[in-house]
Amino acid sequence: MRIRATVAALSGTLALSALAVPAANAADGPSSAPRVAAKVAAKGANAGSTKITKVSVNGGKDVVAGTSNKVKFKIAVTATDPAGIAGASAFLYHGSDIDHADGILIPDDLNGKCKVVNSTTSTCTLDVVADPKTDLWSNDLAGSGWKLYAAADGKRGGSAEGEKFKSDARFQRYAKLTTNASPEPVKKGKTLTVTGALTRANWETSKYAGYTTQSVKLQYKKKGASSYTTLKTIKSDTKGNLKTTVKASADGYFRYVFAGTSTTPSVTSTADFVDVR
Repeated sequence: MRIRATVAALSGTLALSALAVPAANAADGPSSAPRVAAKVAAKGANAGSTKITKVSVNGGKDVVAGTSNKVKFKIAVTATDPAGIAGASAFLYHGSDIDHADGILIPDDLNGKCKVVNSTTSTCTLDVVADPKTDLWSNDLAGSGWKLYAAADGKRGGSAEGEKFKSDARFQRYAKLTTNASPEPVKKGKTLTVTGALTRANWETSKYAGYTTQSVKLQYKKKGASSYTTLKTIKSDTKGNLKTTVKASADGYFRYVFAGTSTTPSVTSTADFVDVR
């Protein structure tokens, strides 16, 4: 997979030059991950009283991507200057710093759309699209390792920039979960076998694969009841499969529930109704 990016900022402060990511093959793995060579030239950076007071990714909500659908989200930069804010911009990168980044997400338009908060402060938003087929080239990009470079201009020449703002959102691999209880129908007191599978997006193969050795709850709701009860917690096997047994007691619904991890969101399966006779 190839990641290539060349950025030229149109705002007065943010100027990114020689930003390029060399070709790399995802199959090579993290040890040969592409590097981002970035030179940040911010004319008048940190000059005057301009300050970036807050940055936010996707409103603080995690960005979840599957294997094919593009994910759209916003970066918001709040800045202040005694004379007011003329504009702001930002982009996301993954890694310890820009020079050693192995992933980068750049807004379609580096000129943020700014909304005035008051005479000194504005919040500027930028639209970003993450394509799991091109941008999220490695599973190692999942989690909380993303940072922001952000810059802002004051209306009278002041400016500010920073390259290690921490993202308040994680990037996660979309998960799927299934449940099947059998036999159906079943006699009261007999054994039910409840199977299922927990899978998640593999960004390197563009396919779904089993999420192994993960704790998953089996829940039951009696017909007519308003809430589920957890019957037991089991772990997915080496292929992400789930299997356990319970005694049939009454008509009701069975489902599996996964709480999620830092790299994978929570997911609840569709419930399977069992007729107990």
